[in-house]
Amino acid sequence: QVQLVESGGGLVQAGGSLRLSCKASGSGFIVNAMAWFRGAPGKERELVARMFSGGATTYGDSVRGRFTISRDNAANTVSLQMSNLEREDTAIYYCNVRLRDKSTEYWGRGTQVTVSS
Repeated sequence: QVQLVESGGGLVQAGGSLRLSCKASGSGFIVNAMAWFRGAPGKERELVARMFSGGATTYGDSVRGRFTISRDNAANTVSLQMSNLEREDTAIYYCNVRLRDKSTEYWGRGTQVTVSS
């Protein structure tokens, strides 16, 4: 079992920045990828950014160039630096971990990000 704890959400004005962090804890697990997803009312949950253990990254089209994902593999933490935030970025952001078997995933409870105009 893997537990994920997110932190860093909050309220920010458009154009501002926020940093989200997520720590994975448990025993005997090996991570393939850590990621951030987001969900807003009336919208499907979407991938924001994913980083694989080897360092490769994937970003959603709407955040590419504004958000940066980073990982500390030894500490099993993943962070998301969000810059130039837009109202459309308002959502609950969820941390996601996919294990080495590529079929087992865990989710955090989510952290609210609200961008005001």
